[in-house]
Amino acid sequence: MHQVRSWVASAGVGLVRACVVVAVTMLVPAVWAAAVALGIWWGAANPWSWLAPVVLVCVGTLALSRPVCRVVRHLVARWTATVIPDGYRQAGPVTQMSTGYWWNGFGYERTSRDALLDQKWRVRWSDPANWRDLRFTGIAPLTAGVVAAVPVAGAAAAVLGLSQPGLPARLLGGLGLVVAVAVAPYAWRPVRPVAVRFLRASPAMALADRVDELTARRADATVTQAAEIRRIERDLHDGAQARLVALGLALATAEKLMETDPGRARALMREARAGAATSLTELRELVRGINPPVLNERGLVDAVRALALDSPLEAEVGADGRLRLDPPVESAVYFGIAELLTNAVKHARATRARISLARDAADTAIVVDVEDDGRGGAEVRAGGGLAGLRRRLAVFDGTLEVSSPAGGPTRVRMVVPCASL
Repeated sequence: MHQVRSWVASAGVGLVRACVVVAVTMLVPAVWAAAVALGIWWGAANPWSWLAPVVLVCVGTLALSRPVCRVVRHLVARWTATVIPDGYRQAGPVTQMSTGYWWNGFGYERTSRDALLDQKWRVRWSDPANWRDLRFTGIAPLTAGVVAAVPVAGAAAAVLGLSQPGLPARLLGGLGLVVAVAVAPYAWRPVRPVAVRFLRASPAMALADRVDELTARRADATVTQAAEIRRIERDLHDGAQARLVALGLALATAEKLMETDPGRARALMREARAGAATSLTELRELVRGINPPVLNERGLVDAVRALALDSPLEAEVGADGRLRLDPPVESAVYFGIAELLTNAVKHARATRARISLARDAADTAIVVDVEDDGRGGAEVRAGGGLAGLRRRLAVFDGTLEVSSPAGGPTRVRMVVPCASL
């Protein structure tokens, strides 16, 4: 009895899923059928009767192909736990270049709005996945859709047959009920292999996406480098350079007054010494953001420990031995940790932090975990600091994962591949 109830429940679930598969996969063919009906209704005598059906077929197929494929992926992931990456081409960051124009990965525009609009349509219509989706909308109805329609047709025949008087109708209804109950638990299952076969991104598409991603990263790295160079040039010109010029003039004047007015010369020398100290302070501020000496001399672990000592947080550092990485990777990881500690103080109002640096299981990447006891709520927002950190790590194929529920704690994991480990 228990097996019968289990089978009936499985048949009920299968029938519902089969109905969903039929509704989704047959949506585009329904548009085609509507176009044919429209052409017949319009009449063959009208020389323009073919125009409306053709437009309806083209527009309907293009508009529905991607939503249908998204729904199929969602259903397969929910029913079978099989995740099929969509492989759609993602829009890269829109960045402003030093010339004032905006680069969107395809060309330059005068405003960010024009760059985003141009990027949206270029990405949408140049995506190779469009042809894959169109192919799937033509194949799915003839494979998964037809199989899923068997129990649906059986259930419909059962309802119609059993509601009619007469032995033949009742026999037909009983046969339809048997077919529906027997086939329903399995009829929806072909949607998974069909989706896996025809909705996966091809190697060529994956390679094209990788090229686009690297192009976007190159543009972002170029903009960041140009901004840093402009900052150094501006600060040198406005601060340290002016003070050094004034220091040279003061020393030249003191040299001339040394014999005629020694008191005035000593006063100028004192002013020059004060100016030199101020210039040294400005130069230290200027190179803030360039590798600190401890990072170059003693490596990443000691540099992070020194950073933790200078932090207002009570920071604990745990490290897996002495990690010597490539200098660019060391710099990216160091300043990533520095930014996370700053965010913990400035935004999360944290008092304690824990930093862990270790190799991954394969000894091919460094894994950095930063956890604080702040109020949480950190998100990777477009244009925010965490989004910028994620882009900087992406240059090295690194990843950034953030877990920050409301109320805390905030946990951030950075994983950066490095061949020198």
